[in-house]
Amino acid sequence: MKKSYIRIILFISILSFIFLSNSFVFRKLETTGLNIIMLLSLVVFYMILGFEKDRHRYVKDVILEIVIFLIAFFLIYYLFGIIIGFAKNTNYFTIKSFLNIIIPIILYIFIKEFLRYQLLKKSSESWILTILTCVFFIIMDNVIALESHILGFNRDTFLLIAVSILPSITENILCTYLGIKEGYKPGIVYLLIIDLYKYLMPIVPNPSEYLYSLIFLIIPILLLKKIINWYKSDRTDALEREYYHQRKKTLVIFLPLIICAFCLVYFVSGYFRYYAIAIASNSMVPNIYKGDVVIVDKYFKDITQGDILAYNYDNKVVVHRVYKIINTNGEYYIYTKGDANQDYDKYKITQDMFVGIVKSKLPLIGYPTVLLNERW
Repeated sequence: MKKSYIRIILFISILSFIFLSNSFVFRKLETTGLNIIMLLSLVVFYMILGFEKDRHRYVKDVILEIVIFLIAFFLIYYLFGIIIGFAKNTNYFTIKSFLNIIIPIILYIFIKEFLRYQLLKKSSESWILTILTCVFFIIMDNVIALESHILGFNRDTFLLIAVSILPSITENILCTYLGIKEGYKPGIVYLLIIDLYKYLMPIVPNPSEYLYSLIFLIIPILLLKKIINWYKSDRTDALEREYYHQRKKTLVIFLPLIICAFCLVYFVSGYFRYYAIAIASNSMVPNIYKGDVVIVDKYFKDITQGDILAYNYDNKVVVHRVYKIINTNGEYYIYTKGDANQDYDKYKITQDMFVGIVKSKLPLIGYPTVLLNERW
């Protein structure tokens, strides 16, 4: 075995031991500490093995493929959010999130992918070392998640595996392949987009933990398959230039789709003044039918008897007509009634439950959303 291979094995083994010791014994490592250890490991790596230059022919082409793929994915993902719902991002562009979350993540990604490339380059003739490198980065990605869990036959362990470890495996297989083929830059682009979107967007889709795990388990596999097929296609210079220009045009075509999709997403998510709600029952027949979409004004001034009010009740948005308004002794609340119902709703609706006043409706266009929600 080459001396360089022995050094790589020792390097990976020592760092893995440090990370796993922290996860199961010390439990004190945070993102900043992880970045410091990785920076020091880069210095040690350079001293014992040196750095390889990153020169690859198709870096720009592969990055373009990654960007187009992820744009298409996020378009679908956010449109799917219309069905599964959205969550507002509390860390959206705050100074605290920028300093404590975004910058450490960016630094972590750059160091990790540069180190991955150097390890892969030094062990390019050994598949065992390549696999060992991939496993090492899976450990590194989960070192902080592991330290907050006590492993056992329990729900927390299952969630850790499903939500953190399994997606990390497919993600690292993808980044390892990209590192072998085109160096560290494509992996950096992929991870920056996939890891930072949730901190740079004001709203994000809100799937269940298991659905989130499934989505981000599959996405690296689909992208890996796409990149592998891309390498199998003809790679002559003339065809490559033509293909590159076609893909750049594809990005331009995506722009109006992105604008329309995100306007729709923000409209449906209630982020703006007006909020679109798909009606899931016939309780307001004949004025509003199941599958209609009502447009709600969130910034209304007054409520009068006969207004159609949207409000939160029992973790659902209800759209019923105002039946009675009670305002006595400083206590203000409302009773509502569905137009098709025999009697009014027997629960009080207070101001903190209000969503808005219905201003108009769009017939039947919400039916797909209602059907999917009923089925899933």
